[in-house]
Amino acid sequence: MSYIVKNVRDFNPDHIFDCGQCFRWERQEDGSYTGTAMGKIARVSFDGGTLAIDNCDSGDYESTWRNYLDMDRDYGMIKDFLAKSDPTIRAACEYGGGIRILRQDFWEATVSFIISQNNNIPRIKGCIEALCAAFGEKIGEYGGKEFFDIPSPETLASLSAADLAPVRLGYRAPYLVKAASQMLEQGGPDAVRDRLASADDPIAELQDFCGIGPKVASCISLFGLGRMDAFPIDVWMRRVMNRLYGIDEKDTKGMSSYAAGHFGEYGGIAQQYLFYYIRSL
Repeated sequence: MSYIVKNVRDFNPDHIFDCGQCFRWERQEDGSYTGTAMGKIARVSFDGGTLAIDNCDSGDYESTWRNYLDMDRDYGMIKDFLAKSDPTIRAACEYGGGIRILRQDFWEATVSFIISQNNNIPRIKGCIEALCAAFGEKIGEYGGKEFFDIPSPETLASLSAADLAPVRLGYRAPYLVKAASQMLEQGGPDAVRDRLASADDPIAELQDFCGIGPKVASCISLFGLGRMDAFPIDVWMRRVMNRLYGIDEKDTKGMSSYAAGHFGEYGGIAQQYLFYYIRSL
């Protein structure tokens, strides 16, 4: 079964699933992407303004994929706003104009971005898949492949670094175990998410969790809490802001201040356009 959405604009699966914001989607030979989110499995394809989501019915779309794919946000308006006085971001918007911010599960985003630090995307994907296969609950099968969920905080908190050794997380393993314990101490991921969603400074509060620094906290805030003003800064973004805006690569505070003043409430969306764009230069 497939669910079809017609007359969709500002949507490109390559831009969305290959811009560094997610790690559980794989490109297929036909250009579609198969992956899992929110305990469901789907294949997403797009052609000529028509979005097709396989393994999905109207109930799945309304309960999961409509929000996950951020289908109700007007990205055309946002690109116009960002580009009207900035030729740099205008070029980035044109290059990666099909990007949408995925509204990811808070706990999955937390686990994923703790694993992501000082790591490359293929290895991040491999580590997450190995972690899910070893300790996550099976979601189901699709296209001849088994899919597993992110391990619960209860499961991760019960493990040791030795238990996680086969997953090859390195120094990140004890961070993950400790962060899971802290999450449970604060009422679990849903309670923490609900509190942080309306917090004045969720990025600062997230850094109270083990293994979460400013960059990881910004990613969790953007992708796991939907705080579109969050502006994650990693080595790529330092290069972007230096090369395209002339800010010293070491001046991350200056970059954050510039983003807040220049991109405002759409800082996180601008970051994704710029991140995707710099890799083409």
